[in-house]
Amino acid sequence: MTKLREVLEASWDAKTAYLSVSQAGNPALGQCYPTSRVLQLYYPDMEIVEGAVKTTDGLEKHFWNLVIIEDHEYHIDLTWQQFPPGSIVQNYKIRERNTLNDNQPTIERVQLLHDRVAKKLAAADPISV
Repeated sequence: MTKLREVLEASWDAKTAYLSVSQAGNPALGQCYPTSRVLQLYYPDMEIVEGAVKTTDGLEKHFWNLVIIEDHEYHIDLTWQQFPPGSIVQNYKIRERNTLNDNQPTIERVQLLHDRVAKKLAAADPISV
């Protein structure tokens, strides 16, 4: 998963971010949903989680992944670094994978990120993936 994480991070930009948001020094900003969807494509057993994160600015919606193994939840969040230190998850729920109801701009952002990741992984040294 290390290589996939590196490739995901290298594939982020304003075109894959929610509302094209960007902030110098914070490349993960706005990337949580497309990243969680692409990660689910590579690891189909992972669920997408929607939660509220309390930051110094208030509550923010956030998405990440979760896998359940032998009744234990393991949270995988490749975009947590977008939040300031001291941020905490207030609540979360697992999204129903068959009813995500993504709108067209979201579908396009996820597809763009997936295409970039697939291209970079195909070009990568197969031993290091």
